[in-house]
Amino acid sequence: MPSAVEIAVVGGGIVGLCAALELARDGAEVLVLDNAARHAGTTANAGSLHVQMQSRFIRMYPAQVPGLERSLPLYVAAARRWAEMEAELGTSFELTASGGLMVAETSDSYEFLARKCEREKRLGLQVEMLGRAELARIAPYLGEAVIGAEFCAEEGKLNPLLANQAVRRALLAHGGVLLPEARVDRLERATGAGWLLHGPFGTLRAGRVLLAAGAGTGTLLAPLGLEVPTVAEPLHMNVTEATAPLIGHLVQHAERMITLKQLAAGQVVIGGGWPARFAGPREHPTVEASSLIGNLRLASHIVPRLARLRLLRSWAGVNTTVDGRCVLGEAPGLPGIFLAVPGDAGYTLGPLVGRLAAAALRGCDGGFDIAPYSAVRFAGAAATA
Repeated sequence: MPSAVEIAVVGGGIVGLCAALELARDGAEVLVLDNAARHAGTTANAGSLHVQMQSRFIRMYPAQVPGLERSLPLYVAAARRWAEMEAELGTSFELTASGGLMVAETSDSYEFLARKCEREKRLGLQVEMLGRAELARIAPYLGEAVIGAEFCAEEGKLNPLLANQAVRRALLAHGGVLLPEARVDRLERATGAGWLLHGPFGTLRAGRVLLAAGAGTGTLLAPLGLEVPTVAEPLHMNVTEATAPLIGHLVQHAERMITLKQLAAGQVVIGGGWPARFAGPREHPTVEASSLIGNLRLASHIVPRLARLRLLRSWAGVNTTVDGRCVLGEAPGLPGIFLAVPGDAGYTLGPLVGRLAAAALRGCDGGFDIAPYSAVRFAGAAATA
């Protein structure tokens, strides 16, 4: 364990790994500290690549819709960044951009999706509405309860285990250092310049710090006087036994919690935001029986042939929520600390957010104006001034 490093990245999930890889490629001395044992989101992710706005989110949080709409270009760019990165690293992530279907079961839901579709078209998304006849042609696996859907051509899926391993290997190959199970408990200003990171590993001095710790980001910032409301949200997932090719798209529901996709090896991953819980002395994400049953029942309702498959595994992962938008850039009032918290659908945004955060740390243009994602929105008038 070194006593000092140029750049310390706190968080070894997809965001932290991608940011560290960008910095290491640029010749920086980078050390990634990862508390893999707690609230890990990347290693439990199901691999959906989301682009279109979530209908349920719009209904539940209408005040946050303007911010979500402004963020849509990030999601389009993020999906493309995944494809670029797969090519750059020269290894398959089993990435498939076959498009996503947000299905409706009632005329009201279909009309709501149609209005959403028109807004998204104006914002540059490749979306269109499909009726039952068109769905029967391209997605014959859907049950009769589905009357139509919004199709987003830019959505897709990948195998997160393969992607995580490939990014980690590339980081190490470019001289980055990864310390697993290195928990950071506290940040402190160093004498002169830089920051001190304290944890069970001892004390590390870093010239600059990139916080990519998901829900833990807010906890580390609060003692420094900056409140960023990151929340850990435990979510449930299922995976079935392998079957012949069945589901060719990323499938979501306009009003109910469900995502469906089929891996290259044939297993069907079923998610969609059903709640899990934190349990035990280490607050480990833990499966709820009601979510397991409800998730599978809804999946079989949307795709009836799933009812014939055996369940192989259920698990719980953690999603980080803030206010629907990313948190990016240098922390207001804390020079040398940079933030990289993705907005909704954090795994989708991971490589792009990592690239934007690395660019901010280097003081260069990452291709997007990140000012709207600054934590200054939480800091109040004093920090703004």
